[in-house]
Amino acid sequence: MGYVMTAAQAAARLGVKPATLYAYVSRGTLTRVRAADGRTSLFDPDEVERLALRGRPRRPAGAADITVESRITELTAVSLRYRGQDVVELARTRSLEEVAELLWTGQFAAGPVPYWQAPHVALTCGQAAQAALPDGILPLERLQVIVPAMAATDPLRLQLDPVAVQAAGRCIVAGMVDCLPPQTARTGLSVAARLWSRLCATRPNPGLLRALAAALVLLADHELAASTLAARAAASVRADPYAVVATGLGAVGGALHGGSSLGAEALLAGAHGSPGEVPRVVGELLRRGERVPGFGHFVYSAGDPRAIALLDLVRRAAPKSAQLAVADAVIAEVRSKSLPEPNIDFALAVLARVAGMVTGAAETVFAVARATGWIAHALEAYTTAPIRPRALYTGLR
Repeated sequence: MGYVMTAAQAAARLGVKPATLYAYVSRGTLTRVRAADGRTSLFDPDEVERLALRGRPRRPAGAADITVESRITELTAVSLRYRGQDVVELARTRSLEEVAELLWTGQFAAGPVPYWQAPHVALTCGQAAQAALPDGILPLERLQVIVPAMAATDPLRLQLDPVAVQAAGRCIVAGMVDCLPPQTARTGLSVAARLWSRLCATRPNPGLLRALAAALVLLADHELAASTLAARAAASVRADPYAVVATGLGAVGGALHGGSSLGAEALLAGAHGSPGEVPRVVGELLRRGERVPGFGHFVYSAGDPRAIALLDLVRRAAPKSAQLAVADAVIAEVRSKSLPEPNIDFALAVLARVAGMVTGAAETVFAVARATGWIAHALEAYTTAPIRPRALYTGLR
């Protein structure tokens, strides 16, 4: 019969809410296609009928689904789109500032994107807060104190109309970057150029700076990743934009989330610049029963398109880099063991190592980029009911 059943018809036949219907799609239980208008979801009546006769699918052990309707990001097994636009193409042609406007408003700004900056008082407090931390603290840990310090200087932070939230978003992202300790002189006004000066002690290689700018776009959002869900839940109860970003920062460093890139940095560093050391480094991880950080993805079964795009940019910018040779040796070693393909966390770690950035730079790039996505989700969540999942009690009675 083909894909002729609408989402409303499919949900009615299955006796479920639309959110549950799309949860079936995300788990691969049900197939959805787009109609010619690019917006309408269509389903195969025969497939829906088979599912209806089989009964509602049970949730796999250990899995949990929280489905939220959103117009921001579409994630499939082979692609990622912001507001209907392919992310890899956006990374080739647009800056983080431009993409943030798309995420926040649904369209690009009509004219040039203004320079993002935080007020002087916010920068003063944020810089002082992170400067009080001990030496050796990772940049992400500095961001986790910078944002609350900046919030304390903004008496209007609970003004939650869209224009005010967007202005706060620009201030927060700019402050996150500009409050980090400088490593070298700034060579540009973009968020990417300013972030480079905070993470790298050498002047930027133009190709690698372009790769950093692309990485920021590639990482701006990824649907309801753990940190985004946390940030969105905070926004749904009307937490201010600073609190939303601070909530996201608390989750993003998890070893199974943005913090995976820190593990990938350590993996690459363990080879000491020698591709010949890679089999030993990877073998030691596997002998300890540990996963190889930066490989595999629960959605992109055929490979993370963001990683493919970013690694390509790094290879073009620094084809003779010794650190790139180590990274390629890691990929070859992992493939020889039939393990999954590299993901964006590994690609970020490669960029950081090839560019000579400070330890922890990769997860910092992740956090700065993702803050724009958290603000986008906050803008949606401020207009919805609170997110309040229920627990299935399994304890003693």
